[in-house]
Amino acid sequence: MAEFIKIYPDNPNPKEIKKVVNILKSGGLVIYPTDTVYGLGCDITNTKALERIARIKGVKLEKSNFSFICEDLSNLSDYVKQIDTSTFKILKRALPGAYTFILPGSKKLPNPFKKRKTVGIRVPNNSIILALVKALGNPIVSTSIRDEDEVLEYTTDPELIFEKWEKLVDVVIDGGYGDNEASTVIDLSQDIPEIIREGKGSLEIF
Repeated sequence: MAEFIKIYPDNPNPKEIKKVVNILKSGGLVIYPTDTVYGLGCDITNTKALERIARIKGVKLEKSNFSFICEDLSNLSDYVKQIDTSTFKILKRALPGAYTFILPGSKKLPNPFKKRKTVGIRVPNNSIILALVKALGNPIVSTSIRDEDEVLEYTTDPELIFEKWEKLVDVVIDGGYGDNEASTVIDLSQDIPEIIREGKGSLEIF
């Protein structure tokens, strides 16, 4: 049975953040708010936790398109091949924000992702998830939690999310109502940026 933890985005309580981080470090799965929809994630270094998420999502881990949530752009080089100045400028301008950027993966990727040519990188504009990633010390592997409802693609109410997911994950964070629009996905792995999905992040920034 999952824990349901209230964390206020204005001032995330370090004690609660530490509690969630300890669960992540021990292989737990966490549902948390972002600047778009609620996400499901785990510690990038924990293969067993990654396999649990893949099972829940019904995908093979090696072929999954989970994104990596980073605190900022400082440790990008751990997961991404060297990028040129114009690409870095786009990232700097857009992040933190409601975007997922697809970038060429490096050879340092964790084992389950070793064969990936590209990775999706997110730095959401949400103090709760950024505090978690900072305290954890490495990225969180993330995937959006979708709803079976055809009208509402994403559940926005944390209490309803908890009801649905309490037997599948270890923690659900109540960080207030989420959004029901996913991030804008932009592929920067080739010479010309390509919009893969138009979402919450404005394209005017480009």
